[in-house]
Amino acid sequence: MSKPCLGLALCGSYCTYETLFRAAAPLAEHYDLVPILSDTAAETDSRFGTAVEHIEKLMELTGKRVVTTIPEAEPLGPARPMDALLIAPCTGNTLAKLAHGITDSAVTMAAKAHLRNGRPVIIALSTNDGLSGSAENIARLLNRKHFYFVPFGQDDPEKKPNSLQADFSLLGAAVEAALAGRQLQPILRR
Repeated sequence: MSKPCLGLALCGSYCTYETLFRAAAPLAEHYDLVPILSDTAAETDSRFGTAVEHIEKLMELTGKRVVTTIPEAEPLGPARPMDALLIAPCTGNTLAKLAHGITDSAVTMAAKAHLRNGRPVIIALSTNDGLSGSAENIARLLNRKHFYFVPFGQDDPEKKPNSLQADFSLLGAAVEAALAGRQLQPILRR
């Protein structure tokens, strides 16, 4: 029996990548992973590593070429359907685009194409403005069919009081719950 297909889409919250790669390794045992990167993630070097290094880690984890363009992402809907799409990390910028139907990157196109099939999109937040500018977009997607969240909380309330980050140790559980049509609870973590 073949493994369920799970899109793994990364946006530009580079500080979470090492944690994400460790948390995503067990997913590769249970899912056929399709790697997807936003333009920013595919092109930007940071103090947390180069874009080339991140692409190589994703290819090593998934055994596949990384999807980095809108034309590459569009067939992930009807032509090459996935069972679920995990956007981890999902930045406030990508969250806003998803909440308002903007399709301008491989990640947002993968989500749009995937949603055509009525299958779950799981959001693993990592945003410095989750309790300010992005709060409205979180609320929009919490109330929208086919969107689920990896439970999240404040990652540094003293230095970054508006910042939210998903609990990456719950990626697998959140995906399983979403595939069963339910939101993993509680959504808010300490």
